[in-house]
Amino acid sequence: MRFLHPAPSLELTYDDVFMVPARSSVASRFDVDLTTIDGSGATIPIVVANMTAVAGRRMAETVARRGGLTVVPQDIPLPVVREVVGWVKQRHLVVDTALTLGPHSTVGDALALLPKRAHGAVIVVADQRPVGIVTEADCLGADRFAQLHSVMTPDPLTLPEQLDPRKGFAEMEAARRKIAPVVAADRTLVGVLTRTGALRSTIYRPAVDAGGRLRIGAALGANGDVAGKAAALIDAGADVLVLDTAHGHQQRMIDALRAVRALDPAVPVVAGNVVSAEGTRDLLDAGADIVKVGVGPGAMCTTRMMTGVGRPQFSAVLDCAATARELGKHVWADGGVRHPRDVALALAAGASAVVIGSWFAGTLESPGDLHVAADGRMYKESFGMASARAVANRTSGEDAFERARKALFEEGISSGRQFLDPARPGVEDLLDTITAGVRSACTYAGASTLSELEERAVVGVQSASGFDEGRPLYAGW
Repeated sequence: MRFLHPAPSLELTYDDVFMVPARSSVASRFDVDLTTIDGSGATIPIVVANMTAVAGRRMAETVARRGGLTVVPQDIPLPVVREVVGWVKQRHLVVDTALTLGPHSTVGDALALLPKRAHGAVIVVADQRPVGIVTEADCLGADRFAQLHSVMTPDPLTLPEQLDPRKGFAEMEAARRKIAPVVAADRTLVGVLTRTGALRSTIYRPAVDAGGRLRIGAALGANGDVAGKAAALIDAGADVLVLDTAHGHQQRMIDALRAVRALDPAVPVVAGNVVSAEGTRDLLDAGADIVKVGVGPGAMCTTRMMTGVGRPQFSAVLDCAATARELGKHVWADGGVRHPRDVALALAAGASAVVIGSWFAGTLESPGDLHVAADGRMYKESFGMASARAVANRTSGEDAFERARKALFEEGISSGRQFLDPARPGVEDLLDTITAGVRSACTYAGASTLSELEERAVVGVQSASGFDEGRPLYAGW
């Protein structure tokens, strides 16, 4: 990347910069390869942050199927992490996991399950075979205690497991169905395929391990028996280890990294967070393969307002990525992205992937319950990982006095409403928007890969009015 004019002395964030179009021979967005080169195995440069309100099993499954990576939070007990990792690795690479109930389950049971998946359907099964489909429309006006066999659409169109997605789309289109159960040779249920899912399966490539199973990462802190926990996470099947603390440029993190590197792990090791070249170099020298960059840009983070510490994210990524490149390593840009343009600019600055947290908290796949505000809008609650709520979760095993002492020093918002976008309620909808923006940015820069984007991007600095000029007159942006 180079600046359009001499490099500015001011520190910059994403709103401060823009990319200049260049002569391009890339004819189509579909000619752009978004595969990362940092060893994480992701086929799109998106990582779901290790936040309790964001990164759960549904998120991990869905994002990995579309090529990204989800990092399980560090405050999840090891047995639960082991179970989640095992569950994700058993998921199908094309079809989504079905929500299932029996014919004698109630409408109330179905309504409780429907918000758990973006495909919006419950498959009614008998002897593990689909006998009907129930959607929210089927439940409207029905008694909550009515049994599903009385409201379901019986004898649904089913698709064989080995069917090509393009043919599956054609069959659903011909039958005027938006969703179809997918069945094995013995007619037992495998999952569900939607028309949109069929389309996506021809655009995205799943992020898979050497055994062809979906990838998932796991986080751990820099305290306690770091090497022991790292070994346990690797044994559980984690494909990436993320050593995570708010202030990554400290001796405790360096010691933790050395302890993990001594295990000679066969998976990439990520560490952070830092915002300086010095911090990046120290973590890479200590054994990190990837450094996580960002202090204070997150939507749930109050660090900069509390302490004055941090750095505008674009400059931080640019500086840290340059240092990592010298050492043959990589950085992830963590936080501060609110639009697809921000993701493209982070990649142009040298990040190999972008970590997204709160933006994904307001989706159907995030772990929280779905709530309805007074104005009818749906939302989920999100919270920062240094907030009182997160600290309480992490210190639940300590005595009351120690928990009370640590609660005095939290940073971050403990409860914030993340409203679902009615047009993009699922994380896959957001991935479509983000990757479309990144692909287009690559074509404007004349880049067919992310490495070429970093090499060819020309970036200028703009005023606040310049940024505002580029915003459409639409409240969603």
